Amino acid sequence: MINHVYQLIQPKVISVKYEDVSLKDRVIIRPNYMAICHADQRYYQGQRDVAVLNKKLPMALIHECCGTVLYDPTNTYNAGQQVVMIPNIPTQDDPIIAENYAKGSYFLSSGHDGFMRELVDMDVSRVVDCRDVDSPIAAITEFISVGVHAVARFDMVAHERRNRIGVWGDGSLAYVVSSILKERFPKSEIIVVGRNPRKLSTFSFVSETYLSTSIPSNLEIDHAFECCGGEGSYYAIEDIIRYINPQGALVLMGVSENRVAINTRMVLEKGLQLLGCSRSGRADFIKATELLRKKNFQQKMKMIIYEDDPVRCIGDIHRVFTNDVATPVSYTHLRAHETAANL
Repeated sequence: MINHVYQLIQPKVISVKYEDVSLKDRVIIRPNYMAICHADQRYYQGQRDVAVLNKKLPMALIHECCGTVLYDPTNTYNAGQQVVMIPNIPTQDDPIIAENYAKGSYFLSSGHDGFMRELVDMDVSRVVDCRDVDSPIAAITEFISVGVHAVARFDMVAHERRNRIGVWGDGSLAYVVSSILKERFPKSEIIVVGRNPRKLSTFSFVSETYLSTSIPSNLEIDHAFECCGGEGSYYAIEDIIRYINPQGALVLMGVSENRVAINTRMVLEKGLQLLGCSRSGRADFIKATELLRKKNFQQKMKMIIYEDDPVRCIGDIHRVFTNDVATPVSYTHLRAHETAANL
């Protein structure tokens, strides 16, 4: 079977690659909805280092996608069933190291073709059922699974005093993490610190919100999640170290291209744990779909989605990437909204 793969060959230039798809042992899926994240935009806009672009391109973008099963030789899924696809591809099993950190694992849309294809062929282990989730919402399952993974790791290492959990950031990552924390620890107070009053107003379900310029001097938190990334990481980590109680866990989730200074003296003095979290695996996807089957959680996630018009040609792909930058939604500043492209 001949497949069409829409590859980014250089910034803002997309070309079609034709490839043969085997029906022997792979699940064949037609993408329905995709979501653009900041990483996709950085490749598309050419905001990565030239050496990185030369190494990664050409490749098809997009690692957040839901689609419809066309064929499954394993009979695990039925034709017409809605599924989400896991972009993390492990090459070996490790009883200790999670698949998203294991050596040899690779990630689709990061040096390997992502989901911007007419058809996607996947190993059955990389496919997860999401029949009861609205399609535009299902497209961001991967994004939600990243939050699920971080909260699960936090639960494993943080001490049991979890009365007040801080989240630094007011974009979609902070929004998703706060939503998951509220579901997972309903008795905990969730405190969100951000820079944009309009964005903070969407966090109506948390206990307290503060602008980073007006944090009370007596604020105390037991643990915290840093969800800023970029230049904001430094200021967020500095704040967290200042306000977190001794032996708290600090979960780092924001990606920064530059080195971030950390006040190690206070980290040592308070006995803090710094936990880095990135991407996710199959167990996180399954948990994410379970959350998305809850109508109240789905409603929360609709707040961070802008659904664009259907994509039918390469020109439409360019339109969606342009709209993603220009759309005046709540989280444009931190690239925190997800643009769902109906293919």
